[in-house]
Amino acid sequence: MKNVGEARELPRSTPQDELGTGERSTRNRVARSILDHGPSTVSELAGRLGLTQAAVRRHLDALVTDAVVEPREQRVYGARTRGRPAKVFALTDCGRDAFDQSYDKLAAEAIGWISRSAGGGEAGEAAVAAFARARFAAQAEEYRRIIDAVAPEERAMALAKALSADGYAATARSAPGRQQGEQLCQHHCPVAHVAEQYPQLCEAETEFFGSLLGTHVQRLATIAHGDGVCTTFIPRTESQPDTKTTTASTAGRNPA
Repeated sequence: MKNVGEARELPRSTPQDELGTGERSTRNRVARSILDHGPSTVSELAGRLGLTQAAVRRHLDALVTDAVVEPREQRVYGARTRGRPAKVFALTDCGRDAFDQSYDKLAAEAIGWISRSAGGGEAGEAAVAAFARARFAAQAEEYRRIIDAVAPEERAMALAKALSADGYAATARSAPGRQQGEQLCQHHCPVAHVAEQYPQLCEAETEFFGSLLGTHVQRLATIAHGDGVCTTFIPRTESQPDTKTTTASTAGRNPA
């Protein structure tokens, strides 16, 4: 399987002989930071990358021109604070394609074959759902071993780290506002394009998370539906204290 750790060279409007290696590298770092952390403000990018905000804006302008990123209004979950939402920059489909995907076309064709072989319609949808559940069931033993090895209040963070090892660039943090729980955010989805056609993949993943964590979880947003991040709300039990934001860096392999 291909890794998501390295990006292919991003599109650029500036001819190669006019754009230095350092400029290309920094531009890729900006796009990679958005992939790893989700839609980000200029200030957040500057802080993470150790760049001035002016430099970040210059690279973002180029990435917007190349249709790699796009500006959006920042989405707020829970109670909205006063003031105008900050502008964030998110990867476009073109931008995500600059990073390795997991054989999207082959996967879509295979799932389509499963649906047609079952007769299409509701029977086909049920067959795809069964495949999606079986796919996660095959990974359950390894994930459950990781989850069971930590205390209940650490399970969301452990799940985020395990997902990051599988290429999902996941984080876990306390839910904003008055929500009593945590948010699991997947900033990258190796099968996002396939999930656009077959939402059963997202539904099975949500069920899988609930089974691992032993609670009913709620999917708030998905990359497949056009959101910048796949966000899942995990309610906190009375025995679980608040947790701080934890980022699990993207490593290894794509599971598709």
